[in-house]
Amino acid sequence: MVHTPRIPSYLPEDAPGAWGMFLEQLDRVEPHLGDLARWTDTLRRPKRTLIVDVPVRMDDGRIEHFEGYRVQHNLSRGPGKGGVRFHPEVNLSEVMALSGWMTIKNAAVNLPYGGAKGGVRVDPKQLSLGELERLTRRYTSELGHFIGPDQDIPAPDVNTNDQVMAWMMDTYAINHGAMHTGVVTGKPVTMGGSLGRRDATGQGCYVVAREACQKLGMQLPGSRVAIQGFGNVGSAAARAFHQAGARIVAIQDVAGTVHAEAGIDPVAVSEHLARGGQWSDLPGTTFLSREQFWQTPCDILLPAALEKQITLANVGQIQARLIVEGANGPTTPEAEDVLNARGCVVLPDVLANAGGVTVSYFEWVQNATSFFWTEQDIMDKLDRVLTEAFAAIWQLSQERGVNLRTAAFIQACTRVLQARAMRGLYP
Repeated sequence: MVHTPRIPSYLPEDAPGAWGMFLEQLDRVEPHLGDLARWTDTLRRPKRTLIVDVPVRMDDGRIEHFEGYRVQHNLSRGPGKGGVRFHPEVNLSEVMALSGWMTIKNAAVNLPYGGAKGGVRVDPKQLSLGELERLTRRYTSELGHFIGPDQDIPAPDVNTNDQVMAWMMDTYAINHGAMHTGVVTGKPVTMGGSLGRRDATGQGCYVVAREACQKLGMQLPGSRVAIQGFGNVGSAAARAFHQAGARIVAIQDVAGTVHAEAGIDPVAVSEHLARGGQWSDLPGTTFLSREQFWQTPCDILLPAALEKQITLANVGQIQARLIVEGANGPTTPEAEDVLNARGCVVLPDVLANAGGVTVSYFEWVQNATSFFWTEQDIMDKLDRVLTEAFAAIWQLSQERGVNLRTAAFIQACTRVLQARAMRGLYP
């Protein structure tokens, strides 16, 4: 029998980086899929991969070229859905993995989407506002008919926001001669965006952590929480945990780590930074090195930065009982094995950070119907979707004797592959 390669031919044989992590996660879940395992290679091969040149006229007249990507991993359950990130380390392996995790995430919480992701390899901090707009518009134009409200719906991700989504929507409307508000989510509310979208991912982290604490017999009020990353996800999660009575004992950002055993008020942190303050002079805290963050005694650890942050190099220093993955792919499989062996529970990214895409779905529905909900309606719906998804995944983990990531992958892969099998192959 001829062996079918597990990875696309345009990647090296060792499937490097984040894509290699995703493939290993698929390998681990495949024995639990029964007859559906015959379709698993569908998930090892992205449906569509687009690499584009993004030429931009800079403010000084130079023409700079940037490399852009959009990957539609799987569309068996609906149009592609996933963010766009602008970051100097964006690469094909990363975008493929992120699109794969979006497939799993959407299916795990039962949203009617497939998985997609996009990005441009650029440091947006080095661009003027005009250069950033021209980059965004050219990237959107290069995607052409690859995206659309019924095909593939981008959203904000690392270093992108509602302004970037507004430019993308406007560019799409100009090129197609009609307004399509549902082509992106995470837009400004004045342009059809949803209330609650900005804080949705961080709020979702809190919701699933709350449910996990109940199952584990942990008291959330008074629990010590350490958060890596204080961007959109980390700051919103910090506020939610703080409001619930937890103590934020450590926060790590690119500038370093701040620690306060008595607790850190995340609102005060944001106000301090908005006034031009530095992490190193945050009142009431001790400034530590980035490496010391992982040694901080805590009950709940929330990595909300980038991929592959918890590895064999630092997992031995982690003291948390519960890890809530606010970022995508922050824990390597080998590190997770160590955590599982010592009884640390990992709430996987495909469940823990699904709040953002869930409210993006609500935004897409509101755009399609031109009927908009109150923020309380949205938060109540978000809580219900994530609570039900957590309960199903927790029960499956108990029934199968597997960790929560494997249970989430079993749930998601079953839904995706059942759809793939029912649709059949054409022709």
